[in-house]
Amino acid sequence: MIHIILLGDSVFDNAAYVSRNRDVLRQLEQMLPQGRKATLLARDGAVISEIGSQLRGLPSDATHLAISVGGNDALHESGVLESSALSVADALTKLTEIGDGFGRAYGSMLIEVSRVGLPTAVCTIYEPRFPEAPRRKLAATALTLLNDKITRQAFARRLTLIDLRLICDEDADFANPIEPSARGGAKIAQAISKFAGGATPRSSVFTDQ
Repeated sequence: MIHIILLGDSVFDNAAYVSRNRDVLRQLEQMLPQGRKATLLARDGAVISEIGSQLRGLPSDATHLAISVGGNDALHESGVLESSALSVADALTKLTEIGDGFGRAYGSMLIEVSRVGLPTAVCTIYEPRFPEAPRRKLAATALTLLNDKITRQAFARRLTLIDLRLICDEDADFANPIEPSARGGAKIAQAISKFAGGATPRSSVFTDQ
């Protein structure tokens, strides 16, 4: 029996954004072979510090963890992109401070996760599909600092990385600028299914290919 647990935020808990279409959980369940199942513990709006409480609801028969969190933490800090700066160095210093705080929080979360002792995949933060091209590029650039923290910590702990920047790479993958559509959810579910199935992707990074 394989039992996949989805932890994190609305990247997995996206039912409210896909109308009558299948959310990530239902698409994953449809893909899994007989004898495998999935449970959603992720909650829309969750931040990194809430993963610990989600872990306390872990079923006793859980075998795999998939985590997508950090996007809401980034959103809470997005005001920095509108703040003034005295120089490029000043702007980078502000972003670095946010990145360092994010990295510490993410590392503490992964310590809690490691105590569970289950195979774990963590997701990067995908690039928002804001309608304004300059804002989209600015957000994508800023997120590289946070995704670097996720990537480094995942590989340092020998965890699987699911790179949502590569998976949700088209506008149709989004129901709105920051939530996955049914199409995007299907691509995410496929990557999770591959992870739980034991596939070994190139560079230890899962995409939907």
